[in-house]
Amino acid sequence: MKPAPFDYFAPTTLEEALDLLGQYGSDARVIAGGQSLVPMLALRLARPEVIIDLNRIPSLAGIVEDGTTLRIGAMTRQAHALASPVVCKFLPLLHDGLENVGHPPTRARGTIGGSLSHADPAAETPLVMMAYRARMVIVGPNGERTVDADAFTLGTFETAIEEGEILKEILLETHADEGTGFVELSRRRGDFAMVSAGARVRLDAAGRCTEAHLMIGAVAPVPLRCDAAAATLVGQVPTEALVREAVRLIDLEAFEFDNPEISVAYRRHIAPTLARRALMQAVNRAGDLRK
Repeated sequence: MKPAPFDYFAPTTLEEALDLLGQYGSDARVIAGGQSLVPMLALRLARPEVIIDLNRIPSLAGIVEDGTTLRIGAMTRQAHALASPVVCKFLPLLHDGLENVGHPPTRARGTIGGSLSHADPAAETPLVMMAYRARMVIVGPNGERTVDADAFTLGTFETAIEEGEILKEILLETHADEGTGFVELSRRRGDFAMVSAGARVRLDAAGRCTEAHLMIGAVAPVPLRCDAAAATLVGQVPTEALVREAVRLIDLEAFEFDNPEISVAYRRHIAPTLARRALMQAVNRAGDLRK
């Protein structure tokens, strides 16, 4: 199929893009990398009357260190972030998550902000941003506002971005002194995740856990924060036996997705295993930092 007819605009400034959104309202859609929107247009699952292309707005792309904060422009290509030494050093969980996004050609076009704004439950970036407790800077006709990652993704293909607004950048605190782990199960490399798990762990000089975070993705409309499981590790030396006990506290009843290809029963069966692997990966990496 071919897309339904639409008018196309390619603004060169953020202000121009916002003016176009204000003019066309709900009839308009913005396009970033197009890895999600273009197939939807081709299948006519999306039929906007106006497309506003953000690719010619240089201010929306780039990775900037601002003290202990990393500012990632929404139009930053996934491949650029994946290759960034700054991301690899300070945000290793983002690096690991991006390695599981599609294939090199899709990462070359796909953007960080585009993936977040699309809010696919199987996507890696919403899980990672929630794990990092990132902040999303949204700009609109009334200026800028900042939304925590936990409040940004509202459900399947639904975010806190309101009509007339654009995701401008993502703010993340840098973490060079912690271990991270990311594990994903998919039918083939680059396919949508059936279940994913991301973890962050910080250890003190004695090897005791001082901070832990665990996220499970692709099982519900929004990535699940597993605080009870993570809290079990804090104050303890996170042995594999302790991690096995911790993942038993994952709320499997919160898993919602059930279909003939990937049943909720299978997701509940495999998620603790992936969570254990992600946590142990994070623990081992945190231990390596102490050597």
